[in-house]
Amino acid sequence: MLAIARERVPDGDFHVGDLESLPFSDGTFDLVTGFNSFQYAANPGAALAEAKRVARPGGQVVVMTWGDPVGMEAASIVAALRSLLPPPPPGAPGPFALSDEKALRGVAAGAGLEPLEVMDVDSPWQYADLATALRGLGSTGVAARARENSSAEAVEEANAKALGPFRRADGSYRIGARFRCLVTRA
Repeated sequence: MLAIARERVPDGDFHVGDLESLPFSDGTFDLVTGFNSFQYAANPGAALAEAKRVARPGGQVVVMTWGDPVGMEAASIVAALRSLLPPPPPGAPGPFALSDEKALRGVAAGAGLEPLEVMDVDSPWQYADLATALRGLGSTGVAARARENSSAEAVEEANAKALGPFRRADGSYRIGARFRCLVTRA
């Protein structure tokens, strides 16, 4: 994923780090964002506390996580690779762990953040064709882990099968997705 990011933004400053131990000094940033990430931390509360640490006092930490999976089309795509992944560690929170607004606010407050506003954002996935959809879905961290545990062919086959119901008459794909965003103050 870093190689893709560097290709797309050659002048970008990219770092590899652990969500629970960020490679930055205290109070470095005015704004810290986590897009579809905190719910995958071994300890989401610790990861949010770490985001608070690297935000300046009064700065914002924005958490974007999956919206309510009930009725969300993208939830079926997320589930498509489950059988290709290694078993999760005991007590692992899972992709929708912070989808519930009360849980999301609670974890943020427990990390010392002041929850300000929650908003749901519809963000449908649209792909021109199957090849583009498979490339997009294959670029995720979950897909990379599934490839390591099985094979590239198995991941592509599972994604292609999951995409089937979302094929449109013109050969494009559209999958409804919704994300929940929490804006907090450090």
